[in-house]
Amino acid sequence: MRRFILSLLGVAALAVAAIAILPSLISSDWVRAELGRQLSAATGSSIAFNGPVNLSAFPYLAVVAEDVTLSAEAEGITAEFAEVSGSVALSSLWSDRLHIKQIALDRPVIVLEEKAADEAASTADRGNETGSGDPLPPLVAFLERSAIESVSIASGTLILRSATNRDEVVSDTALTLSAPDIDDEFSLSASARMGERSYETSFTISTLRSLLERQPADVTLTAEADPAPAPGLTNFEASGQVTLNANGSYQIRGGEVEAGEQAFSLNALFVPGERARFLVDLEADRLDLTPFMDVAPETSQTEAPAADTAKPANLQFLAGFDADMSINAAALTLGEISASDVSFSAALKDGELAAELGHLEIDAGSLAANVATDVTADEPAFRGRLASKGLDIAKLSALAGQTVPLSGALTIDAGFAFRGLDGEAIRKTVDLAGTIGLRDAAYTLPGIADETMREVKAKKITARIESLAKPLRVAGRLQWRNKPVDVDLQIPAIDTILAGNVSAEGIPLKLQVKMPDANLSLDGKAALAGTYAGKLGFSTADLSAFLAGLGQSGAESIGPLAFNGHVDAGATGVSFQEASISVNSVEGAGSGSVEFTTPLKIMTALNFDELDLAQLAGAQSPALQAKAATGAEPADVPLDLSALRSIDATIKVNAKKLGYGKVFAGPVATSLVVSDGVASLTLPEAPFYGGHVVASLRADSSQSEPSIALKTSISGASAAPLLTDMAGFKHLEGSLKAEFDVTGAGGTSGALAKSLQGNANVGFSDGAIRGIDIANVYNNLVSLMTSGFKQDESKATTFTELGASFAIEGGVARTEDLKLVGPLIRMTGNGAADLAQSTLNFRLEPRLVASLKGQGAEISTDGIGVPVVVEGSFAAPRIYPDLSDLLKNPDAALAKLKDFGLPIDKLPIGDLLNEDGAGAAVKDLLGGTLDKALKDKAFKQEEQQLSIEEIIGGDPAPTPDEAAVEIPTNEEAAKADAPTEQPANGTEVPSEEADGPMEGFFKQLLR
Repeated sequence: MRRFILSLLGVAALAVAAIAILPSLISSDWVRAELGRQLSAATGSSIAFNGPVNLSAFPYLAVVAEDVTLSAEAEGITAEFAEVSGSVALSSLWSDRLHIKQIALDRPVIVLEEKAADEAASTADRGNETGSGDPLPPLVAFLERSAIESVSIASGTLILRSATNRDEVVSDTALTLSAPDIDDEFSLSASARMGERSYETSFTISTLRSLLERQPADVTLTAEADPAPAPGLTNFEASGQVTLNANGSYQIRGGEVEAGEQAFSLNALFVPGERARFLVDLEADRLDLTPFMDVAPETSQTEAPAADTAKPANLQFLAGFDADMSINAAALTLGEISASDVSFSAALKDGELAAELGHLEIDAGSLAANVATDVTADEPAFRGRLASKGLDIAKLSALAGQTVPLSGALTIDAGFAFRGLDGEAIRKTVDLAGTIGLRDAAYTLPGIADETMREVKAKKITARIESLAKPLRVAGRLQWRNKPVDVDLQIPAIDTILAGNVSAEGIPLKLQVKMPDANLSLDGKAALAGTYAGKLGFSTADLSAFLAGLGQSGAESIGPLAFNGHVDAGATGVSFQEASISVNSVEGAGSGSVEFTTPLKIMTALNFDELDLAQLAGAQSPALQAKAATGAEPADVPLDLSALRSIDATIKVNAKKLGYGKVFAGPVATSLVVSDGVASLTLPEAPFYGGHVVASLRADSSQSEPSIALKTSISGASAAPLLTDMAGFKHLEGSLKAEFDVTGAGGTSGALAKSLQGNANVGFSDGAIRGIDIANVYNNLVSLMTSGFKQDESKATTFTELGASFAIEGGVARTEDLKLVGPLIRMTGNGAADLAQSTLNFRLEPRLVASLKGQGAEISTDGIGVPVVVEGSFAAPRIYPDLSDLLKNPDAALAKLKDFGLPIDKLPIGDLLNEDGAGAAVKDLLGGTLDKALKDKAFKQEEQQLSIEEIIGGDPAPTPDEAAVEIPTNEEAAKADAPTEQPANGTEVPSEEADGPMEGFFKQLLR
C-alpha cells in the first residue's frame, strides 16, 4: 500500500510536469507513450494511457487523460481510471514550487489481491530496502515543495481479492485532499460503502510545517457509520497534538477521544520502521459499555461468503506491527453491573498478543483475567485465566437476561482455552479447568410459601472442574430447615456454562441428597423455573415425621415411603413412568399423572404382588405405634375422609393378592374412582380362600360425616383359614357362602362401627364347630356333672349345614334363625355379634338325631336340655355346655339318664334321692350348691356366664381327656358292675380326698 500511495503521488507530480512540457510537442501518440514511460519509471509500476490525452495551457496548464491503467504486480495492485485530470498554475513554470490546482481521478477501480505468505514476505523485504516504511516523510517532503489545492477521487471502487474468499468490495468511494500551503491546514475527507453500511471520515493537521520542525501540531479525526455497528459507535472523534520526534516517531499528547457518549484521554506513540510499533494509553472517568453490547450481525445476501469456501476470521492484520495498550477507567458500567478502578492492558510483540484485565471491582467482589494468543495463526487459539473473589449472582443473571431464584456471591479461579473469534467456534472449542464456588448463597425453592421451607442456604460450597468435557461435581453440605443436607451434584459443565437458554431447556444433572430423615436422588434435566424431567428416587423411614418437620400434616398413617421412577414435573402437573412405589412396605409399580388443578386430578395404573390395604393404611405406622406406646386408644381414632373432596382420581390396580390384614383375594384387576368426594372400589369376581368373592366399597365424604357402604358376596371359601385370618376365630370349619350389605357413618372409627346397619346371610357346609363335641357332651353327662367342662380344641361337632341370617343395627348383628344339621344332632340358636366391640354372645339348642344306643329317631331332651353357649371376643371365645337347667331338676335328669341307657335300676339311686336320710342330704346339698352359685352370680357383674365349675361347686375342672367318661351302651352296661372297671378313654378317677360333695355323690352313684 505504501508503494501505491507513492505511485499516486508520482502520477500527480509527473502529470503536472507533463502539463508544462507537453503543449510544445506535436504528436499526441508520442505524448501518451512518453507520459506512460516516464510515470512507470518513476513509480516502479506499469502505467498506460489507453485513451485520448487532451492538453491545455490557459488559464491553467491542464491535462485530461481517459482510460488509464496501472499495474503493480509485485504489490498485488491493479487499477483502472475512467479519467485522470490535473492542472497547475502557470507560475509553476518559472518557480521551484509546484502549485497544483487540481488532480481528479474519476471512477477508479482498484484491485488489491491477497498475496501468499512467502510472496508477501518477499515484497515486504523489497519495500524495506527502499525506505523506512513511513509514508509521511516523502509526502511532507513533496508538499514542502508543492501547494495542492485539491486532489479528489469520485465514484471509486476498491476490491479486496482472495483465492479462498469472495471479493470484498468497497464501493462509492469519494476522497478529497487539500494542502494549499505547508503553513496552512492539511485536510483529508473520505466516504465509502461496505455492504449495507456507509462510512464518512475526515482528518486535519493544523500545519505541516510544525511537523517538519518537530513541533506539536493539532490533529483531529472524525468518523461516522450508517447504520452504526453498535448503538455506542454512531460516531467517533479524536483530537490532540502530534509531534514528529527526532527518531522519526510520532507522539500524541493530550489527546481526547469520543466514541458515542464515551470520552477518553489519549496519549500515544507511533514508531515507524522495519516493524512499526504503537503505544497507546486511554483513560476515562466513566466508561459505559452497555451501548456497545447490542451488536447485530451484518447480513448481506449478495456478499456473504459461501459456507464451503469461507475462511475463519483471524487476527493476522495485527501481525505486521507491535503495540502496547493500556485502558484505565475510574468507573465502568455494563448493563446493571457497575465496576470501579478498572485497569486493562495488552501487549503485542512479534505476533504474540497478551492481554490482562488487572482489576475490575464488581459490587461485593472483583474480577481479574488474562489471555494470550498467536495472531499469526489462521485460527487463533486463546489461553487464559479468570479469577473472582465474589460476583453478585443476581446482577450477573440480569446481565445474561435471566432471572434466577439464587442469591449470593460467585467465586471463580479457573483457566480457560478456546479457538476462533466467532461465537459458534468458541462454544465448540472452549474448555475450562479450575474451581467455581458459592459464598453466602441462598436458593429459593419454587412453589413454597413458607419462607423457612423454601430457602436452602450454603455458607460456602465449591465445585471443581477438570474439563468441560467432564461433569462438574459439587459435593458439600447445605442448610435446610436448620438441618444439614449433604449434597453430591454432577452437572455436564459444557451444557451448564455455555447454554444460552438454561432457564428454558434445563440443566442436565445428577443429584444425591442425604438428610437426617430422607434421601433424594435425581438423574435428569432441571430448569431454574422449577421443571424437571428424568429419574427420581425418594425414600424416608417415616413420612409422617418428615412432613411434620416440614410443617405439614395429614400423613400420620404413612411410615416408610420409597419412590423410584421417571418423572416429568412442571408448573401444571407431574407424571411418572416405570416407577416402583413402596408405602408402609407395600410395594407396587406402574405409571400415572397428577394435574395441579382444583380438585387435584390423578390418573394411575399400578401393579402389586401383594396389596395389603391395612398395611397401606398404616396399621403398623410409627405414628400409630407411638400412640399405642403412650397408652392412646387406637381403636377409636378420628375418621377424616375430607381429602377425597380435593381430588378426582382413577387408580387402576392389578394385584396378585389384594386384601386387608391377613385376608386376601386374588389375582384382582380393579379400579378405585374418586369423584365429587366419593371413592368407589369394585372388586370383580376373584379367587378367595379356595372359592370366590365379589365386593363393592363406597366411601362418601361429601356430607358432614363420612360414610361407607360395603356389599360382599362369598362363595365356596374355606371358612377356617378365612375366619382365622379375619378375626382370629378358629372354631368353625367348612365351605362358606355369605352375603353382606352394610352401611355406616361416623366421625371416628368407633362411631362408624357403632352405626353399622344392614343385613347378612351366612352359610357353612360340610364343616365342624371346634372346641366342643355336642354329641360327646350328651355321651358324658355324668362326667360333666361330676367334673365340669373344659374347652378342648381337639374336639369338634361336625355338621353338613350351618346357616343364619343377620339383621345389623347399631353395629350389632343379631340372628334368631341359626340352624345346624349334622350326622348326630340338629341344632337351632340365636344371638348377636357386636361388630364394634368384636364380641360374640350366642346360645345354641341341640337335639339328638339318634339315641346313644345307635342311630335312630330324635330323642326329646326336655328336662335334660344342655344348651351350648358361645361368648367372648372374636379371637378367644368361650364355647361350653350350659348345665344350669340340668342341675336345677335332678329327678328329670336321672330319668333321662335312664332313657339314655344308664343302669339306674341297678343302683341305689332312689334312696339317694329320697327325702329321708342320705337322699335328702344329697338333694339338699345339690340344691344348696346350685342356689348358692346362682345367688353369687348376682354379685359378679363383670362375668357374662357362670362357668361349669361354679355351677357344680367342685374343684376346677380337669382337662377334657381327664373329664371324658363315656356312658356305656346296653351291652357295655353289664360290665359296669365290675368294681375294678376304669372310666373309658383311660381317664383316672380323682381320689376321694380331692372330691367335692357333688363329685362324691356321682361316684357313689356310678359304683
